[in-house]
Amino acid sequence: MMAFAHTWIAAWNRRDVEAVLAHYSEDAQFVSPMAGKLVGRSTLRNKKELEEYWRTALARISTLEFKLDHAAWDEERLELNVVYEANLNGERKRACEIMQFDAAGRQVRGEAFYGAIVSK
Repeated sequence: MMAFAHTWIAAWNRRDVEAVLAHYSEDAQFVSPMAGKLVGRSTLRNKKELEEYWRTALARISTLEFKLDHAAWDEERLELNVVYEANLNGERKRACEIMQFDAAGRQVRGEAFYGAIVSK
C-alpha cells in the first residue's frame, strides 16, 4: 500500500480527480471539515458527491502540492493512514487521511484531518 500512497499523492499533485476517484467504490463515504465549508456537508456519501466537492475545491485552489511524510497500513483493518504536508494556495498544513478499503482494493470510507500551519 505504500505504492498506493505515492500514486495518490502524485494524482493530487497533477490535479487528476478522475485518477483519485478511480480508487473509490460507488457508495464510498468520506468525511472532511473542508467539504462542510465548500459544499455545505462534511460527510459525502458517494463518488458523485466526492467529485462535486473536489472539483469545487480545485476551482478555488491555484497552488496545490502534497508532500508525503509517511503512510501506515493495517492489514487486518484494510486501513491506510497517509500523513502529508498540504500546500494549498501557499498555506502549508500537516494533514492525515484515513482510508479504509474493501477486499477488492476499493476505498469505501475515508476521513481527512488538517493540522497546524507549518512554519516556513
